[in-house]
Amino acid sequence: MDNQEALAKVTAIIKPFAKNQGPLAAGQLDARILEDLGVNSARLVDIILAFEDEFGISIDDDTADSVRTIGDAVRVVSAQ
Repeated sequence: MDNQEALAKVTAIIKPFAKNQGPLAAGQLDARILEDLGVNSARLVDIILAFEDEFGISIDDDTADSVRTIGDAVRVVSAQ
């Protein structure tokens, strides 16, 4: 899977949880999921679980903790 495809899927997963859609719609890879998109930390866990389901991967706790931006999420799912 290429980064554009991963970005599209990551964006689709995060979108329902984001209070601020602007950076998400613009595809800003450096947009912080918690701070810039307004996702709360409990919903971030749901997002990580959705990544696992969508991509058929397993994300360990240390890797999940490293997902801070949209770019981080794309990197994690692309690497699996």
